Amino acid sequence: MGDPVTTDLSATRRSPSMAAVAEAAGVSMQTVSRVARGFDNVSPDTRDRVQRVMDDLGYRPNRAARALRSGRFRTIGVIMFTLASYGNMRTLEAIADAAGVADFTITLLPMASRTEEGVRSAFSRLHEQAVDGVVIIIESHIIDTAEVVLPDGVPMVVVDSTGTTQHPAIDTDQADGARRATQHLLDLGHDTVWHVAGPESSYSAARRLAAWQATLEAAGRTVPPVFRGGWGAESGYRAGQEIARRPEITAVFAANDQTALGVLRAAHELGRPVPETLSVVGFDDSPESDSFWPPLTTVHQSFDEVGRRAVRNLLAQIDGQPVRAEADLVPVRLVVRASTAPPPA
Repeated sequence: MGDPVTTDLSATRRSPSMAAVAEAAGVSMQTVSRVARGFDNVSPDTRDRVQRVMDDLGYRPNRAARALRSGRFRTIGVIMFTLASYGNMRTLEAIADAAGVADFTITLLPMASRTEEGVRSAFSRLHEQAVDGVVIIIESHIIDTAEVVLPDGVPMVVVDSTGTTQHPAIDTDQADGARRATQHLLDLGHDTVWHVAGPESSYSAARRLAAWQATLEAAGRTVPPVFRGGWGAESGYRAGQEIARRPEITAVFAANDQTALGVLRAAHELGRPVPETLSVVGFDDSPESDSFWPPLTTVHQSFDEVGRRAVRNLLAQIDGQPVRAEADLVPVRLVVRASTAPPPA
């Protein structure tokens, strides 16, 4: 019996070297490095040839080595308030896509709890992460009130900001969206518009409520009491049960689409046809909103654009470009569907 055959597992797992790529492609190691880092000072033909060899050999650039050479980790940290929100998840997806296009990865740092201690804990973990910059997707008034020590010299962008932070902020134009929703119902002929608000802890909900009230006041209309709720269909359903029992209420602006869905269910169960006797407008334009019955009139928010702008702003800071600490508002638009109509005669 011959000697046992041994296998050097470390050798089989070792990634092809830059030198191997250079030899196979017939170029210098400097050229391979430029292609791997996305530099544009390489001819298209050479870039394609090097990229094909990298793909064939399974070559992957060593990010740790690149970080040591360049002083950058090519990683963006994302601190999130919640993963349950439709808007947050769409924004996170857009951030990941935009970061990938720029050859950055993301490190997700979800908050352990929706408290000041949860904020402090998330930022404390940030100190331990190798990131070049941070996008913060949380209710920013918590940042303002919590005793949070922000890491020195780390570029930051805040999504959904009060505008009181010292960092650039990106958000959709919440106030304009609420104004458009309310004005649409007034233009249809309703005497006033009732509002099912989001949670009091939410700055987005506060902006929508304030704009709803301001629009009614500017039109000289009565500002009715607010129905307080959350972001879910359950709170909309609870408010909708009272709304459906009150025939004087003919128009409702709900804080988001899920809240509007709850109002629609209550109206259906209690015999208030929508939109014949009750008009309902939501906010978000979630993917299923056109499949509600009736299809929901709502305010479209471009969460994708929010994510792209956040990454673009952050990368500019990382590159040392001057960026102003002010709010960058992404426009919204009203999507009119079948849940709104003139009030009953």
